[in-house]
Amino acid sequence: MSRIAGLLIALLSLAQMSGCGKSTEIVRLDGPTMGTTWSARFAAHRAIDREVVLQAIRTELEDVVVQMSTWRRDSLISRYNNAAAGTWHELPESFAIVLEAALALAAATGGHYDPTVGPLVDLWGFGPGGRRDKPPAAADIAAAKARVGWQRIQFEAGTRRLLQPGGLRLDLSSIAEGFAVDRMGEALERLGIDAYLVEIGGELRARGKRPDGMPWRVAIEQPDSGDVPVTVVPLQDLSIATSGDYRKFFEFAGRRYSHAIDPHTGYPVQHGLAAVTVSASTCMEAGSTATALSVLGPQRGFDYAVRNDIAARLVIRDGPSGFTVRETPAFTALVDAH
Repeated sequence: MSRIAGLLIALLSLAQMSGCGKSTEIVRLDGPTMGTTWSARFAAHRAIDREVVLQAIRTELEDVVVQMSTWRRDSLISRYNNAAAGTWHELPESFAIVLEAALALAAATGGHYDPTVGPLVDLWGFGPGGRRDKPPAAADIAAAKARVGWQRIQFEAGTRRLLQPGGLRLDLSSIAEGFAVDRMGEALERLGIDAYLVEIGGELRARGKRPDGMPWRVAIEQPDSGDVPVTVVPLQDLSIATSGDYRKFFEFAGRRYSHAIDPHTGYPVQHGLAAVTVSASTCMEAGSTATALSVLGPQRGFDYAVRNDIAARLVIRDGPSGFTVRETPAFTALVDAH
């Protein structure tokens, strides 16, 4: 199931509202980015130049890509990853914000979220090096794992200087995408647009209300199964993101290997957690936390979310084709709010 399918109800609502009031127009813009697509829906209470808005969004997205995309050889993160040992690199403000957030989450989760997991991501075929159809050799996994460890990062927050100790490969994909969504929203706000729904690949940020005075409403992305009930979430000044093992994976000898890799083992997770949805104030936080819970697993992830008052919904595989859904109290309260 495409992540964009999670926007179905939101888009239907917008189509139904387009004729609700002559003074408010629902504007829709979209385009490609980061190997997926972006879209923006916003309420225009006045005449607005769509090209100005489009260029503002594209500028923000390109800025994130040239700084933090491991898929571009000339990006800042790629140059850092290939830099010589012992070299220091001064980071732009955006890169520093994302790295600080990633390090904080790594510390909070005991390293289950790790921004240095790049060597393992590449080895398992989920990075820019290309896909694979069978697991790598155990010796190669051990060698890649030896290069992973968020504690190796030496970052001076005050001066925004980052040391390359040698062989360290950052991968900020799971947090940079949400950050880019936040940057899209901030670009709209600078143009005076205070009611919008923006997303990249299904990670969403909502601000303000729809023209009918109600929150934006989105259907949560879920595994391809009729067994999981559709949940609709009201979003007002909130973000939401989903991480699932059904997006990027390969199967070998009857076993599924997903893109969610446990830095402690060096292997893709093998627990039954199929999908995690998290809502938070920023999309950067929602996306990265969903990834962290996916690695922690159904029980530890749920306990971590409850302990930290995180609005999270976990879809857990129950047998060959069944699923069990667990919601934290904060998530239940969010759904029941409207």
